[in-house]
Amino acid sequence: MDTLLTANEAAAFIGRWGFTTGPSRRVGVELEWLVDPRGDLETGWDLPNGGTVSREAGGQVEMSSAPADDLAACIASAETDQAALEAALATRGQTVRGGGFDGVRDPVRHLDDARYRAMEAYYDRSGPWGRMVMCGTASVQVNLDAGDDDADLRRRWDLAHRLGPVLIAAFANSPELDGHPSGWKSTRQALWHKLPGWGRPVSEEGDLRRDFAQWVLDAEVVCHRCDPPGEWDVPPGMTLRDWIQSGHDGRQPTRDDIEYHMGTLFPPVRPRGWLELRMIDQQNGDGWIVPAIVAATLIDDPKATYAAYEATEALCAGRPQPPASVWEHAARIGLDDRRLHEAALACFAASAEALARMGAPQRLRSRLAQFRSRYTDLGRCPADDRIDAHLASAPEPQVAAPTL
Repeated sequence: MDTLLTANEAAAFIGRWGFTTGPSRRVGVELEWLVDPRGDLETGWDLPNGGTVSREAGGQVEMSSAPADDLAACIASAETDQAALEAALATRGQTVRGGGFDGVRDPVRHLDDARYRAMEAYYDRSGPWGRMVMCGTASVQVNLDAGDDDADLRRRWDLAHRLGPVLIAAFANSPELDGHPSGWKSTRQALWHKLPGWGRPVSEEGDLRRDFAQWVLDAEVVCHRCDPPGEWDVPPGMTLRDWIQSGHDGRQPTRDDIEYHMGTLFPPVRPRGWLELRMIDQQNGDGWIVPAIVAATLIDDPKATYAAYEATEALCAGRPQPPASVWEHAARIGLDDRRLHEAALACFAASAEALARMGAPQRLRSRLAQFRSRYTDLGRCPADDRIDAHLASAPEPQVAAPTL
């Protein structure tokens, strides 16, 4: 039976659970897609390379790859599983489509389970933004090991946050809201900024495990699991620390409850024993390959890491990580910002050099080069294609963009 914990015991458990160090460099991806048409979706498929399929609240589909020992193996495995997933969807008359946010269809919850009902009620207290994120967003999530030791963990944690705005800006692919340009290159990221409790755990210096644990303890509890017919809702404003100290519904949280609580928190870099980079909009087709290349090479390759640190220094204003305003700016204007464009140019160049050093397949090098020449070198991102298409087809006079 799972035992109850004091706040100090919970903090120690959270730090151990979130960050696991050791000599490894595994890579994984979690790929979310919007689905047309939305509706029921079976998830029990056997994918050829061990990937798993799950559903998101609004009918999106997520494919999680098995962890691989190197980047090329991860990409090859996920490509095969993606093809199998798309073939299975096609038998149901469904297709996946690119983009980080469904800027046309209403955010309707299609998955009716206790978790998503409780999350919807929680988010609805602060506006429509949470429902829009739950039911209409799709991302590329890159999973990387936390590091060899605590010093390496700190370096990788800081670098993942330094790269966050660059990855948002370079791969922004969700500029629409209600069928019109929203004024953001990444509307998906703009919506995340509006959610209660969204944000980066404050840990730029000091003990990373301790600081992350305090952030988790002070985060508001979204829901708590219970057997039917019990309700998963919790009192507004109740933090995990409150729950440990005062209890709720006749009980206090166990380790399982704490793990579940951490699964309802969505910082842009989420520690789950490894580091999960969550800030990248889904691309078109197999376009997820390029952000996976960039993120993995810059964080795993020592020379590329050094170059990425140098490239992102101007974004940090003397701090270990960029301030929140830089993340927001990246989502709003992408590579139109000179500092972000210069950082992206340097980071993409470092990524290309890393691919050459590791002897990566020529196909991966070509994919990165093609993206650079089409977008990064020109100061563009995939969202600019969508904006151009909308402006070319929109009748005059232009409809005012919705306020976000």
